[in-house]
Amino acid sequence: MYFRKKQQEEPSLNFKVKKTSTGEAAGTFYTLTAFIMWGVLPGYWKQLQSVSSLEILCHRIIWSFFVSSLLVLLAGRWKHFTEILKKRRLRFLVYITSATIAVNWLTYVYAINAGRIVEASLGYYINPLVSIFLGMIFLKERLSRLQTIALVLAITGVFYMTFSVGTFPWIALTLAFSFGFYGLLKKTGNLDSVTSLTVETMFLSLLALPFLFYIGLSGAGSFRNSSLYVDFILAGSGLVSAVPLYLFASGAKRIPLSRVGFLQYIAPTLSLLIGVLVYGEPFTRIHSISFGFIWAALIIYTVSGFIEKR
Repeated sequence: MYFRKKQQEEPSLNFKVKKTSTGEAAGTFYTLTAFIMWGVLPGYWKQLQSVSSLEILCHRIIWSFFVSSLLVLLAGRWKHFTEILKKRRLRFLVYITSATIAVNWLTYVYAINAGRIVEASLGYYINPLVSIFLGMIFLKERLSRLQTIALVLAITGVFYMTFSVGTFPWIALTLAFSFGFYGLLKKTGNLDSVTSLTVETMFLSLLALPFLFYIGLSGAGSFRNSSLYVDFILAGSGLVSAVPLYLFASGAKRIPLSRVGFLQYIAPTLSLLIGVLVYGEPFTRIHSISFGFIWAALIIYTVSGFIEKR
């Protein structure tokens, strides 16, 4: 939904077929790179298992603000940055998106370092279906028959895992709904991805920076009190957060929505493989059945997108 609107707003400047194909190739490369970077993030955060999730979140906020500010300057979008700050409605909207992305980031880092990468990947598998559900509730969008079937299958998969394992998959649902609401709010406010991230991390830095100073002075913080390697990974959290978002924003507007729909499943698939094959997380028969419902739902959802486009 969000991607569709962004593509409609971008004017087409590709008058020649050769230029268009080149633009699509670049768009595919940017988008693919973004999803690969998101997919291998569990391996990055695993390097910080000695650091608390809250401290990682605060460093991610601070360093993301620096990197995204640089990207905004290089892209010449500083005017859009100041526009968000000046308009009360946009500023209030960004307050809410700041809270949702903070919840998403904190939950994700916690899931990785708690050995629950498989459940985190489930959250990003069902995120597109959650976006459909939110669009139906808040934007009064009508679902096609295939989309309704896909939604029912996804809900069945989640409920099956809940009742079979005996625990509510709160990590998966928190990730899916927080990111779903994040996209919904950005669509509602027509907010540019990287520019709004700069404002969001600036607002969040007002809370993150004092916390980091406090734990640093008390000796409880890891930055500069641990190894140089940990300091490097913490400082690099801004790059691994802002750069893939910039690549995605640059690439998604150059390629068809259907291609974005296919590519978006690369990230949770890579995360799932890393969790099971690299870190030895269990993938039981219950997981297979539950994920089977989700994957069937995603196939139907993708097919419905093709039919709708035609």
